[in-house]
Amino acid sequence: MAQTTHGIGGLAYDPTKRTRPPELNVLAALILIILAFEVLGRMFIGDSFLFNTRENIDTLFNEQRLQIIILQVSIVGIIALGVTQVIITGGIDLSSGSVVGATAMIAMSFAQTAIVNGNPNPKAIFGEGMMDLPVIVPVLVGLGCGLFAGLVNGLLIAYTRIPPFIATLGMMVAARGCAKWWSKGNPISFPTESYAAIGKGMMPVLIFITLAVVFHLIMTQTRYGKHSYAIGSNEQAARMSGINVARHKVLVYAIAGMLAALAAIVLSSKNLTAQAGMGVMYELDAIAMAVIGGVSLQGGRGSIIGTVLGALIFGVIISGFTFLKLDAYYQEMVKGVIIVAAVVLDTWRQNQRGRG
Repeated sequence: MAQTTHGIGGLAYDPTKRTRPPELNVLAALILIILAFEVLGRMFIGDSFLFNTRENIDTLFNEQRLQIIILQVSIVGIIALGVTQVIITGGIDLSSGSVVGATAMIAMSFAQTAIVNGNPNPKAIFGEGMMDLPVIVPVLVGLGCGLFAGLVNGLLIAYTRIPPFIATLGMMVAARGCAKWWSKGNPISFPTESYAAIGKGMMPVLIFITLAVVFHLIMTQTRYGKHSYAIGSNEQAARMSGINVARHKVLVYAIAGMLAALAAIVLSSKNLTAQAGMGVMYELDAIAMAVIGGVSLQGGRGSIIGTVLGALIFGVIISGFTFLKLDAYYQEMVKGVIIVAAVVLDTWRQNQRGRG
């Protein structure tokens, strides 16, 4: 049978070597996990994970569970969008969880209302002149904190050649210390209604989805995205082709810092309080979402769509274990197994490409 040829020199086209987009593999994994919880639910507790079984509710799917799944991963998902860009450039960011804690404390202190139930705010950090400020003030202060942390990370990595692991580890420790120092470890509460509205209801989901769409377009349609993939694939070649690698790395880490800060604003708004311990382990969950979504820890590969699907896998696992009434520590063990499996699979794919 004649082979179809194309390209320089009439290279033979072999359709058997076509590969599916990695996002399809992640989507297939998500569907399999949902089906597994559906089967387990019907076998062991006699209920459906995905479908509605209540006679007094006229809907096909369990809409409440679906809302909870996306809601509980949306805030960490915002962080994961920034972490995805960092990993694509060949870096890593361990500071995002601590940046969440520090930013939540600082932003909330500028978002407090003066009067609580007819009495002065018992959790007030500043005087009356700094109470009941327009919502734009705490938002800009919070984003400024994230921008500062991201710039420090980026400048250290780009211009001192400190490994990203060490630079962001230092920021992780420093930012957590800042969160504890800001109010001497005391929680900060009672925000204004306008600030509380940021994280109310399904607003975190809307913010997450909007940002995912925006950054998907940025990563696929702009010079910023092309440069990110080029640096992650081969930094030396990217530099030789005229890309300002150092400046681009600073920009990537600055964006990641701002996204972590935005997650902190949404989280503190949703909880109506800020505590120094907020965001613990969020950086690892965000990295896991990206890796599960097909982002290569070696850099140069991955997508925002894959990260969103990875976040949904996280949400399904958490909701599924709750649905099966299993203890929370099983979630951590399973997440660890999934992360290791995803990295092993990525390494295997890299080796297969190398052999090809």
